[in-house]
Amino acid sequence: MTQMLRLLIVDDHEVVRLGMRALLERHPTFTVVGEASGQEEAVAMAEELEPDIVLMDIRLAGGSGIEACQQIKDKLPQTKVLMLTSFAEDELLFAAIRAGATGYLLKQIAGGDVIRAIEGAARGESMLDPSLTQKVFFEVRRSIKKEEAIAFQDLTSQERQVLFLIAEGRTNREIAAELFLSEGTVRNYVSSILSKLGVSNRAEAAAYAIKHHLADHI
Repeated sequence: MTQMLRLLIVDDHEVVRLGMRALLERHPTFTVVGEASGQEEAVAMAEELEPDIVLMDIRLAGGSGIEACQQIKDKLPQTKVLMLTSFAEDELLFAAIRAGATGYLLKQIAGGDVIRAIEGAARGESMLDPSLTQKVFFEVRRSIKKEEAIAFQDLTSQERQVLFLIAEGRTNREIAAELFLSEGTVRNYVSSILSKLGVSNRAEAAAYAIKHHLADHI
């Protein structure tokens, strides 16, 4: 027999809870084990009932669904939490992800998509409303760019140019000719670069430059 999924619904609007329960209980392998309307009640019921999935409104009267999610995940790391919201707000989206939510869905989602999201969460998949996917990828790319920029923040503009040419396999003489510098000046730059990056030789410096995409920060 297929294992039943035990669900807890958390929303401060009774009509929403009743509608969600009616939708979910039509599914043959879902059973709604409880309903909660606030943060403290949600955490207490989750701890008592140990549901497989919690469907959590992100905004609760007198509390926060995100804080409830964090508390539930701290107590019950195996329980999956799907956040539900009426609005796609970047700050709340990433706060929910940091709190350990398995998914973030807009309440406008179709009933069939809610079912699929729950089934996916039960399989350990991260579920995200399609309209929010682009925002997540944008934020991830922005975070990566920021980390890469920090990787070279101690280098001057000229040192970055020298490191770029080192990564291309150029010799000190070739770098000097390219940048209209003396070889002695290039050697000084190379020594400074190795010191600032905490590497011991040109090969390691070149590998560092490639790993952190120096070409994007010249």
